[in-house]
Amino acid sequence: MGKFVITKRTNGEFQFNLKAGNGQTILTSEGYTTKAACTNGIESVKTNSQDDGRFDRKEAKNGKPYFNLKAGNGQIIGSSEMYESVSARENGIESVKKNAPEATTDDQTE
Repeated sequence: MGKFVITKRTNGEFQFNLKAGNGQTILTSEGYTTKAACTNGIESVKTNSQDDGRFDRKEAKNGKPYFNLKAGNGQIIGSSEMYESVSARENGIESVKKNAPEATTDDQTE
């Protein structure tokens, strides 16, 4: 089962990573100024990850595929790593869809 890991950046902002059951990070959030906003971001991922239309499939300047997960208002709530292939990116999206809804939260800021 997946889990959301909340950490604090060196600039004091909170962020979360969604990790798959194997421990690999499959989605990384933006920075949040408060833990409450970070927690809201996690809830948004759980909801929006079930709508394929919320995944924005992109290609980096170096040609590597990646994706952003967007909220209903179009704001990016999480980004993937860079993948070696389009099929690997699709596997990453499927992993987010599968892991996010039931993922537990591990708050490492306390």
